[in-house]
Amino acid sequence: MPAPPRPDRLPRRRAIGEQIRTARRRAGFSQMTVAERVGISLDNYGRIERGQASPTLDVLLGVADALSVPLSELVREE
Repeated sequence: MPAPPRPDRLPRRRAIGEQIRTARRRAGFSQMTVAERVGISLDNYGRIERGQASPTLDVLLGVADALSVPLSELVREE
């Protein structure tokens, strides 16, 4: 069983989720479309955008591919 997310990382997860949401909206896709392209459930994808889930690297790469953006655009820190 994976360890629960660390609370001190919540703001960073939320920032990444917002960057993913922004890229998705710019691409004109629904959450369902991206989730299907990545091969994850809509619920799991929504949790990623809300910063409530810690996606694996493979899932992040899938999201970047689905949105045709570099991974760095989704996980950059400002």
